[in-house]
Amino acid sequence: MACPDGIHLLRGNHETKNMNKIYGFEGEVRHKYDEKTFELFLEVFEHLPLAATISGKVFVTHGGIPVVPVTLEDIRGIKRGREPGDSGLMSDLLWADPQPFLGKAPSKRGVGYSFGPDITERFLQANNLELLVRSHEVKDEGYVVEHGGKTITVFSAPNYCDTMGNKGAFITFDAACKPKFTQFEAVPHPEVKPMAYAAGMAGLF
Repeated sequence: MACPDGIHLLRGNHETKNMNKIYGFEGEVRHKYDEKTFELFLEVFEHLPLAATISGKVFVTHGGIPVVPVTLEDIRGIKRGREPGDSGLMSDLLWADPQPFLGKAPSKRGVGYSFGPDITERFLQANNLELLVRSHEVKDEGYVVEHGGKTITVFSAPNYCDTMGNKGAFITFDAACKPKFTQFEAVPHPEVKPMAYAAGMAGLF
């Protein structure tokens, strides 16, 4: 990494205008600050990277990988500074989910696709990578390993939305890029009603 002592942020599907409204970030920022502050957040979100690699071995993104063959150069070429569309490379990186069976399938979310272990293997081989790390799904234990050890989902928000009861987790990689998992429980937070600033889930999970 260029800045090993820094913190690197990637864009997820919640770093979008629509999801900010649905899940309450817009409402909270407007309540505590003002419209200008929220607009600045949106501008930052639109310019966040969509993916990163670790030591040339691990591919990290929020959602998943495109279901069509792509290279890292294709991903670097995605235009930022905008909201994602309902389909395409940016949408897949933000919204896709792994599935246990081969091939692709429409996502249960209504946006993006589900991708099988064959798609993961093809993407990793084409880009000389070893592992896909992504987020985007609540997991009871905070993480899960799939696709023959080639895909890891890690979710660091314990007791998501104050209702799910899940553990959170994070990954530490050693010098050989082997993952070590650390799990943790939710801790008490200020007395704010769950989803207090949300504008409605609209069926999205």
